[in-house]
Amino acid sequence: MAYLEIALNIPENQTFTYLDLPQDTQKVSNIEESAQGKLFEEKKKRSLVNYKAQVGKRAEVKFGNKRLTGIIMAVRDKLPEDFNLAPEKIRTITRVIDSQPLLTTELLTTARWMSDYYLCPIGEIVNSMIPSGKRETDAPGFSFVEDYNNRRDIKLSEEQNSAVEKITRDISENKIHYLYGKTGTGKTEVFLTCAEKVLKAGKGIIYLVPEIGLTKQAIEVFTERFGQTVAVLHSGLTASQKLSEWNRILEKKARIVIGARSAVFAPVPDLGMIIIDEEHDGSYKSNNTPRYHARQIAMYRCARNSIPLLMGSATPSVEAWNSISNESFVCHKLTKRLAGGQMPLIKAIDLSQHNMNGIAISPPLENEIRKTLEEKRQTILFMNRRGFNHFYRCNSCGFELKCKNCSVSMTYHLSANRLKCHYCGWSVTPPSMCPNCGSFDTGYSGFGTEYIETEVRSKFPNARVVRLDSDNLTKKGEFDEKIAAFKNGEYDILLGTQMVAKGLNFPNLKLVGVILADTGLHLPDFRSAEKTFALITQVAGRAGRFFPDGKVYVQTYNPGSAPIYCAVKNLTNEFYSYEITQRKLLGFPPFSRIVRLVFRSASLQNAQSTAEEAFKITGEYFEELQKKFPGQCENVEILGVSECPLAVISNNYRFQIILKSDNIAILQKIVKHLIYDYRRPANVYIEVDVDPNSLL
Repeated sequence: MAYLEIALNIPENQTFTYLDLPQDTQKVSNIEESAQGKLFEEKKKRSLVNYKAQVGKRAEVKFGNKRLTGIIMAVRDKLPEDFNLAPEKIRTITRVIDSQPLLTTELLTTARWMSDYYLCPIGEIVNSMIPSGKRETDAPGFSFVEDYNNRRDIKLSEEQNSAVEKITRDISENKIHYLYGKTGTGKTEVFLTCAEKVLKAGKGIIYLVPEIGLTKQAIEVFTERFGQTVAVLHSGLTASQKLSEWNRILEKKARIVIGARSAVFAPVPDLGMIIIDEEHDGSYKSNNTPRYHARQIAMYRCARNSIPLLMGSATPSVEAWNSISNESFVCHKLTKRLAGGQMPLIKAIDLSQHNMNGIAISPPLENEIRKTLEEKRQTILFMNRRGFNHFYRCNSCGFELKCKNCSVSMTYHLSANRLKCHYCGWSVTPPSMCPNCGSFDTGYSGFGTEYIETEVRSKFPNARVVRLDSDNLTKKGEFDEKIAAFKNGEYDILLGTQMVAKGLNFPNLKLVGVILADTGLHLPDFRSAEKTFALITQVAGRAGRFFPDGKVYVQTYNPGSAPIYCAVKNLTNEFYSYEITQRKLLGFPPFSRIVRLVFRSASLQNAQSTAEEAFKITGEYFEELQKKFPGQCENVEILGVSECPLAVISNNYRFQIILKSDNIAILQKIVKHLIYDYRRPANVYIEVDVDPNSLL
């Protein structure tokens, strides 16, 4: 009699014990496909197959009156001593789904660590790791080359060669390498060459890219170089296609895995390196349960396997830059553009010097667009739509109202006619005149991409315009189609959001216009400056990649603000020095750790009252911990209760509590007490986000 410990994909912090099926009911797993006439009969037999129970396989069970699929975490011949259910009440599983384990021992260990670190039920963790397909099917076709030896001969620059040699000098050592270089300096080729060397050593590779950058051209680069040994894991595949790719990886038929965030869980045998391209990108952090960061998982897996982690970006995250500065990461720099281009001329346009009433495109940018069109060259206009469109500012002196406690922009709430800080909850009535200069010329600003598209078509009626954002991409593959059309010269002006800001090369592109660089600065987020600097730098990097005449016009009301000024003047070191100083002064990451609790409910009263009760319980428990562990409880802040910046999502009201400390363990201890020992109302859900990437 075998007892199976099974993790189910439900929000319960426990596993469940089931009985394995008796041996005489188990059938042979290898059913061969029969002739066409017997196909239906074979499919019927296949549905009855039960494989041998093993750790890492999926099992179908009855849970209440439902049928659920879970992961076998352990197989035991007797019950644990502390088991508190009568043996005769233990249910028997329905069947084991898989012929071989989908999760390796290493991945199950990673899952248990994630459960503790991210304060998430183990069942939700393991079920997020694996593809959900029940049967394998053919993955979508790629143009694989049959001879890898047949690739074009690529000559690396001296800088690239040096980086590759240092990174791959010892691939059996857990070092964290960072490849830093401006856009167009050849980081991708370094990644590919390092992967090639690791592959030749008999090891496997995971190569992560942001979901937004996982385009057809990125996949083609890898398949051209590595052919059939490449597996692709991304959201465009069906569950069954993902399962097919997953098994190719387990069987060593694929040794290089390309994918977005979740590909960090790929079950690569003999893993030799993980590579994270565009390390700074926010899409590496999951916004759904489990709320993990792929960078953190990659660090954990590389440390356990004693292998190198290689990351890279033209705009490292502040955390990465700080680690480079204190030599926790080994930095390798690339400084020269390799396609014949030069860094573009970047110019800031101070919108306060122009009459911008009702328009988004300033006269200088409009004139430059006309010149570019006359030269039959192309233009990208970039508008970051993430965040709020309205913020308080003075049109006379440029003053913006910020929180007295947190040094972040205040957000205007029309219904309450209040300006609020969503970090600490401080609020004020909007001033009738500017607190800085006394001017009455104050107001709220902002606009979106559809407004800009209308203006562009009006001012340039003969131009061929295409817009790319999440609102107008409705068909599968439409993004790739429009990008390819722009690259082929079928459009003159590309208007887009951050999805056009990085990873794309356009030979005929001359001009990049940033419509309003200030938008991101007004988010109630300590990362707003970092994100603003990165977006301007990344989108500017699209220009001048192939010719030395690229131009970038950055429209702003705040040309003197650190992220905008430094991005325009190419003062990278100065920006990071400034931002790290600010973070240290205010006690934000990387000098502290944050856990965010969000309380959401369809009932406004229940969401708010539960958050307030949780705040009280959290505070009381923290006082107990201070007495027990006084040395661990220094520099702990518990901020709240405050309404979330996005106060209502899908008819759910949202309130938050922010916990901040330089000791993540004490924060996890406090939150564990709340979420596991506190009985909340059934109609209130608590989201736990460790190391949040956004506080919206």
